[in-house]
Amino acid sequence: MAKAPLDGVRIADFTWVWAGPYCTLQLAHLGADVIRIETANRPCITRVLPPWPEGKPGGLNRSGYFNQYNQGKRSITLNFKNKEAHEVARRLVAHSDIVTNNFAHGVMERMGFGYEALKRIKPDIIMISLSGYGDTGPYRDYVAYGPAQVPLSGLSALTGYKGWPPMHSGFSYADPNAGVHGAFAVLAALYHRAKTGQGQYIDMSQWECAMALLPEGILEYTFNALEPERIGNSDPQMAPHGIYKCLDRPERITGNLIDQFVAIACADDIDWGRLARAMGVLELAGDPKFATLAARKKNEDELDAIITHWTSSRYAREIAEMLQQAGIAAAVVADNKYLSEEDEHLKARDYFVYRDHPEVGTRQHAGVPWKMSRTETNVRSAAPTIGQHNDEVLTGLLGYSKEDIAKLRASGALD
Repeated sequence: MAKAPLDGVRIADFTWVWAGPYCTLQLAHLGADVIRIETANRPCITRVLPPWPEGKPGGLNRSGYFNQYNQGKRSITLNFKNKEAHEVARRLVAHSDIVTNNFAHGVMERMGFGYEALKRIKPDIIMISLSGYGDTGPYRDYVAYGPAQVPLSGLSALTGYKGWPPMHSGFSYADPNAGVHGAFAVLAALYHRAKTGQGQYIDMSQWECAMALLPEGILEYTFNALEPERIGNSDPQMAPHGIYKCLDRPERITGNLIDQFVAIACADDIDWGRLARAMGVLELAGDPKFATLAARKKNEDELDAIITHWTSSRYAREIAEMLQQAGIAAAVVADNKYLSEEDEHLKARDYFVYRDHPEVGTRQHAGVPWKMSRTETNVRSAAPTIGQHNDEVLTGLLGYSKEDIAKLRASGALD
């Protein structure tokens, strides 16, 4: 098999929290040498977030959150209050192809590492800033976090049950979404540089990336001056379309019963006929209350009650398999035990990876969600402990001697 697609590409990674590290995670999966620049004085917040192994926190290297999104990267520590740390960073930029950050607008400039400064170090450098709102416009200095960006994107206005207020999407979806967009933009910039020899600056707005996912809401207003109604798990056109209660998990988890549900979606009358047949109520397919899409939407509550009565005496996995065999889009509403231990498809595709970590040992982590027939893409290593690669990077890449590193360490530059 050939080398990884980004083999030989190096990234000086100033990112933290989620959006930026998720961007550089994708690039690490593609073979880039991602060197995270951290500091023990103000560690990335994800280093102190759960989940912890065995539920036991301790130190900066045990967070499952951090260890998931920083697989395959290296870590060095630099204290930018020390001028020597700035020189180390400049040397790293000179040996890099890409510089990434997801700080607020202007932070990198104040640190002395804005794009104009970086170009003087390496003229063909590619820099991406995954800021909350971009480098221009009246919001550019606003504080950005996922729980605020998701509502501002319009997603919360579409999320919730009929008659309820807007609801959060369940997690800060803007962050990983921005990371994927950022990785795509970096790849495009690398392609442009390969053709022209020119680097460039990428000004990316996490907010705008999230808005790009919601055209139906925005278009409903721009086309018709209407605000879409919140309709829970229903669909504006399809019926039945929802999440239906099943039997609880057959075994308890930490002593608790776990609810199970199945998702079912019927796109048209043919799908509805298949579902009615699978449920053993084929006569309902011709019932005037359910025979057409318009009729099913009008009587959707009654239809959902009939389906729930059928699903509630069965296990979700059995229903999903039965309906898939009948050609109906159905799936288990997967809990974490199902995903990590039970799903045969994920096992067959070797989706989960196991890499040994210096402090938490070998743990299961989500791996690379694509496979390439001619190039290698994999998780090369567990996430780094903070500053794990200081000596390796400074001596092996940047040309510092052991004596130089000892002086840097003594001065606090590597804190």
